[in-house]
Parts: sequence; C-alpha cells; structure tokens
Amino acid sequence: MSAAVPVPAPPPVDPATAGEMAREAAAWCALHGLVVGDRADPRSATVPGVGLVHAPFSLLPAHLPESIWRQACELATIFNELVDRVSLDGKFLQDSLSKTRQVDDFTSRLLEIHRKMMEINKEENIRLGLHRSDYMLDLETNSLLQIELNTISTSFPGLGSLVSDLHRSLINQYVHLLSLEPKRVPGNAASSKFAEALARAWAEFNVDSAVVMMIVQPEERNMYDQYWLTNHLKESYGITTIRKTLSQVEAEGQVLPDGTLVVDGKKVAVVYYRAGYTPNDYPSEAVREWSARLLIEQSCAVKCPSISYHLVGTKKIQQELAKPNVLERFLENKEEIAKLRKCFAGLWSLDDEEIVKTAIEKPELFVLKPQREGGGNNIYGLDLRETLTRLQKEGGDALAAYILMQRIFPKASLAYLVRGGICHEGLVISELGIYGAYLRNKDKVVINEQSGYLMRTKVSSSDEGGVAAGFAVLDSLYLTDK
Repeated sequence: MSAAVPVPAPPPVDPATAGEMAREAAAWCALHGLVVGDRADPRSATVPGVGLVHAPFSLLPAHLPESIWRQACELATIFNELVDRVSLDGKFLQDSLSKTRQVDDFTSRLLEIHRKMMEINKEENIRLGLHRSDYMLDLETNSLLQIELNTISTSFPGLGSLVSDLHRSLINQYVHLLSLEPKRVPGNAASSKFAEALARAWAEFNVDSAVVMMIVQPEERNMYDQYWLTNHLKESYGITTIRKTLSQVEAEGQVLPDGTLVVDGKKVAVVYYRAGYTPNDYPSEAVREWSARLLIEQSCAVKCPSISYHLVGTKKIQQELAKPNVLERFLENKEEIAKLRKCFAGLWSLDDEEIVKTAIEKPELFVLKPQREGGGNNIYGLDLRETLTRLQKEGGDALAAYILMQRIFPKASLAYLVRGGICHEGLVISELGIYGAYLRNKDKVVINEQSGYLMRTKVSSSDEGGVAAGFAVLDSLYLTDK
C-alpha cells in the first residue's frame, strides 16, 4: 500500500508574485524558442512559424535528492548496452512477443518486418540508439523505480534542454525572494548531445552528400522540439536534415542495388524517427506507411531506431527482462545487473492468474499497460478492474496484449504550473526521464553516454504524464542533499 502523503509545504512565493514571474517566464520562452504550436490555430501543426505559444512549464524546478539523480544517470549507459544486446537476439524478441502478435496487429506488423530482416540475415553495422528511461521516486520505499524504456521517438530533447536555463534565469532574477541556488539546477545538454550522436552516425556512414532524414507526422505541433536538433546539425556540423512522413517516403523513396536509400533524389545516411511509434502513424488503406517502414529497414541507412531496437522498447520485452535470470542472458557484469534490478518495478504477464486476481481486488495498486507509446494509453483504477474482468471472460490470447505493472506512488508537492499564459497552483507529482545515446560501428562502440534529462510534472489527480498529449508540463531539477 502507498504511504500516507505528508502535508506539502507551500510554494516559496505568493500567487501575485507567481503571476509576475509567469509573465517574465513566458516572455523568456518566446525569446529563446521554448514554444509549441497553438491548438487554436489550424495551421500551427503544418506551417513553421505560424501560431506559436509557449510550451507548458512549471514555474520553479522540482526537488530531487542528488543521490537519486546520480543513480538515474549511472543507469543510462547500462540500459544503452542492454538495448543493443537484446536487439541482437532475434529469437528472443520473436518468442517473447509471439502471443502479443496474435492479438495486436501493430506489434504483429513490426514483428513481420523484423522476421523478414532475420530471414535475409540483414546486418546493421552502424547501430544508433537515442533512448529515454523514465522513472518515479516511490514515496514508501524511497526507491527510484523505472516506468518504461523508450527506444523510438524520444521526445523533448530540444525543449527540455531549455527549461533548466529558464529556471536558473528566474532564480537569479528573484534571488531576493527565493531561497534557491541556481547552481543546484543541473545543466541539460540533451539537444546538443542528441544532435552530436546523429552527426557521429552520419560521419560513420561516410557519404558527404548524404542527409539526415527525420520521419515526422503530417501534423506536428511539437515541431520546434525537432527543429532544435535540425538547427544543431546544420550550425555545428553542416549536415542537412529533410523532414518526411512515411507516406512521402513510400512515394519518393527507393533503395538502390547497393543498398543506398534515396528519398526525393537525396541519399540518406541516417533515418531518425519522430513518428512511427503508434498505429495512428500507419493510417492508409493501401498500407503505404508500412511499405515505407520496410523500405527503410531494407536499406543500408542508419536507422534510429532499427526495427529490432524498436521492439526492445515494447512493454512486453520490459516485463520479460524483469523475470529472474533473463538479464544474465544479455549482460555479464553482476554489479550492473544488480543496479538494473534495483530500479525495476513489479511487472507481470497476465498469464499469472494470482496477480490478475489481486489486481481486480485492489486495482488502485496497479497499472494496466498495452503495447503503445506516446501517452494516454494506460488503464487505471475501476477501468483496470473492468478491463481485466472483460479480458478474462473473453479468454484466448487477448490478455497477451497487456502487461500489469506495480503502481508507483511519488511524493506530491504544491507548485505553480503555467499553460497558455495562465498560472495555476496545484498538487503535483513529477517523472524523471534520462536520455541516453549509443552508437556502435561493427565492434567499435563510438558513443555510450547519458545525454541529458527530461523532467515532467503533472497534477497528482492525473494518471497520464505526456506533455504533447496535454497531461503534463515541462520542468527541470533542483538537486537537494536528501
């Protein structure tokens, strides 16, 4: 059971001052590119520079013990290595997801592409992963517990990098009112680190005329987060980025006999997915988007992620890796294995009748997760009980489309959240995402590092946590001694 939540301390400033700070912060966002498309303007998702609003943000950074921060950062390189090792074991991926594919068409199609690559023994000499592992600090145990590991379209390296700068600016400006030290807000280089990894992958590909191709959704209000990476690639490395939907790739792309991917007449060195993680990204009756995904996978371009890296990030694989003795299949270092296990929350297959029974009796202690990314997909509370009861009655393999996870209960605190220029006070909880970059060319590991962080804060009454989905705001960290 969750521990009793202590009465939160009031925010360090009064509402009037918070309103003044929010106005200053909104101006800072406009000046520094901490912006998203305005939902009120229909062109804001398709035309750059039209209909901008500041990204939703927390007025002041969330507190986190420095020891927990260091633990989370240390895990990044271990998870990077784990993703790469697991991705090489095609049989493990196919077997682990075999039941899921029977009831989940999206996973089935991913597995079919993966199977085709296995059949032709497709080699991926240059392997690039831009990952994000998400955590919460459990109040009862004071443990850092992993929520999920994202291996495709890890969002907000661009905008998330700016929030720590915003918070340091506010702390400096209002130092006479706030008992906070700007140096305790850690720097966040996620944007430049991800761009560096993309540039290094481009360099390993070693074709000077080639471009980086970013796979995007047809409508994208979060395009400025992506444009920050594009900007770094152009200004720091002289690399051109093209933006294409999967449908455009199918119409404009081809793979030459030597494996070169050519799209719109341009040779592609690196394919960076900021779409393709949800069934909504594959809408056409003619299966054009799936054809594009297969075309890309058949090419020699560097994929971020490859189909195998994508599959490693599924919820079912997360649950399989949490089983006894499975990590030992992929990693040798016992200390690193112990560090990973320490951060694993309870994860169960719905084949476990006892845990399903417990979840129906006490749904508030669990989260039911389908094989989906992007926020807004998880099932909680009475909906969880109802769904499990229905799935049990239906029988068959329907249960394989989900996993059960222990619900984490983080400490709630009072904070000011700013959205659309309006400052609200609320009881909030926060989620920490640690970015990681991994690049390997054959046997040579070129990059394996922690690459910044993403802090998201939401009102404690909200179950979901996606910023782009409208549930949370961007935040940064304030490191404390305990």
